[in-house]
Amino acid sequence: MELFEDTAPGNAHEFTVSEISGAVKRVLEGEFGRVRVRGEIGRVSRPSSGHLYFDLKDDRSVLAAVSWKGQVARLSTRPEEGLEVIATGRLTTFPGQSKYQLIVEEIEPAGLGALMMMLEKRRKALAAEGLFDDARKRPLPALPGVIGVVTSPSGAVIRDILHRLRDRFPTRVLIWPVAVQGEACAPQVSAAIHGFNALPEDGPVPRPDLIIVARGGGSLEDLWGFNEEVVVRAAADSQIPLISAVGHETDTTLIDFAADRRAPTPTAAAEMAVPVRAELAARLTELQVRMMRAAQARSQSLRQRLSDLGRALGRPQALTDPARQRFDLFAERLEPGLRGFVRSRRDQLNALPLSLSMLRTMMRNRREALQTQSARLPQGLQRLRQHRSERLIDLAQRLERGRARGLADSTRQLARDRAALDQLTTRLTAVRVRAISQRRDALDRLDRLRQTLGYQETLRRGFAVVRGPNGLITTATEATQTARFEVQFQDGRMTARPDTPPSKTSRRPPAPKDQKTLF
Repeated sequence: MELFEDTAPGNAHEFTVSEISGAVKRVLEGEFGRVRVRGEIGRVSRPSSGHLYFDLKDDRSVLAAVSWKGQVARLSTRPEEGLEVIATGRLTTFPGQSKYQLIVEEIEPAGLGALMMMLEKRRKALAAEGLFDDARKRPLPALPGVIGVVTSPSGAVIRDILHRLRDRFPTRVLIWPVAVQGEACAPQVSAAIHGFNALPEDGPVPRPDLIIVARGGGSLEDLWGFNEEVVVRAAADSQIPLISAVGHETDTTLIDFAADRRAPTPTAAAEMAVPVRAELAARLTELQVRMMRAAQARSQSLRQRLSDLGRALGRPQALTDPARQRFDLFAERLEPGLRGFVRSRRDQLNALPLSLSMLRTMMRNRREALQTQSARLPQGLQRLRQHRSERLIDLAQRLERGRARGLADSTRQLARDRAALDQLTTRLTAVRVRAISQRRDALDRLDRLRQTLGYQETLRRGFAVVRGPNGLITTATEATQTARFEVQFQDGRMTARPDTPPSKTSRRPPAPKDQKTLF
C-alpha cells in the first residue's frame, strides 16, 4: 500500500508518527543520497561530546548541519562563522525534532575570497595573542654548525638549498621529510619543528643551530598547510631560530609572520643561513693584519717608554749619594755636640751649692758613665754606618736588577721582531722569484706567438718579399718601373732586374711548379 494512496477521506489509513517520520526519511535519503551544498556558515556549536553543529544559510533559507566526532577530525577546513563554504554530505531527517539536516563529511572554502577572509581573520587572532611580535624573534646564528631543513626530500627545493650551502659555506644538514601540501602537511610540519627542538644537546643526533622550513611556489590552496594554526604556534614556540622560505617572493603565509626571519625563496634562505667562506676568510686575514700592526705598535710604544724611563733613572749611586753625604755631616757634628753637652752640664754642676766631696763623687760617676758611653759610641756609629751602607747597597742592586730585566725583555722582543722580519723577507723573496718566473714564461709565449705570426713563417711556405729602393713592391707595375729590386726567400736574398714589362693584352703562361723564375 502506498503512503499517499488516493483513497476516500473517510477510509484514509491511519499512520503513527514514527511511520510518517520513517517514510519521510526514506524518501529524503533516496532522493538526496549525496549532495554538495554552498552557503554561509552561521551558528557554530562545539559540545563536549566532540560533535560539531552549525547552520548553512543563504539570503532566504537555513539548513541545519552536523558533523560527527569521527568526521570532525578528518575535516580539512574547520567551520568558522561567516565563512562561505561548500559542504559535502548526505541529507537525512532528525525525527526527534521533525526537521531535516545535512550530515557533513567534507568542507572546503567557496573560492579564493573566502580563503582570504578566513586567512585574514586567523592572522588577526594570532597577532592579538602576540605570536607575531618582533620582541619574540631571535637573531640567527652567525655560523651554524648544523642546519635542520623541514621540506619534501624529493623536490627541487632541497637540492637548491644544498647547492647554495655547498657554494657559500659547507655545513652539516639534517633533513626532516614532510608533506608540503594536503591534509598531512600541517601536522607533519609542526611535528618536525617540535622534533628538532626536542633533540638533546649531546645526543647521538646533533641538535640543529638553525631550522629552515622550505617549500616551492604554488597556489593559495597548495600553501594552505603553512597557514594552519598548529604550524604557526610550532614556529612561534621554537627555541631554535627558524627561517621561513615557503613559496616565491610574492607568496605570504602565516608561518612567515611567526618565523624569526622570512626568506623570499629557499635559495635566499640558504644565503641567510651561512656567510660566504671566501669573504669570511678575507675578513679574518684583514683582522689578523690589523692585530699584528696593533701588536707591533704596542710593542714599539712600550719599548720607547722603557727607554725613556731608563734615561730618567740615571745612575743608582746618584740616589744614595745625598744620604751618604748627610750621614757624614751628622757624624762630624756628633762629637762637638757631645762635648758641648758635657761642658754645659759641668757648668750647671759647678753652680750648685753642694759640698766638694759630693761634687767630686757625682763628677766621678758622671765621668765613668760618660767614658762608658764614649767607649760604646764608636761601635754604635760603626754599626749604624754599616747598616745604612747595606741598605743603600741593596737598594742599588735592586735598581740594577730591574733595569737589567727590562733590557732583557726588550732584547727578547727585538729578537722576535727580527725573526718575524726574516720570515717575511724569505716569503717576499719567494714571491718575487715566482712572479719573475711567471713573467718570463708569459714573455716566452708572446715571443713564440710573434714568430708564428711573423712573415718568416710565411717565407717557409714558398712565398717571397720584393723590396725596391722605396720600400716593398706589391704590384707588377711597380716592379717594371723599378730598375733594380731585391727578392727575399726563406734561406736568403737575391737581386733581380725586370726583363720586359708585362703585356696588358696577353699573359705569360705559368711556369712549371719545379722551376723558379723571375719575370
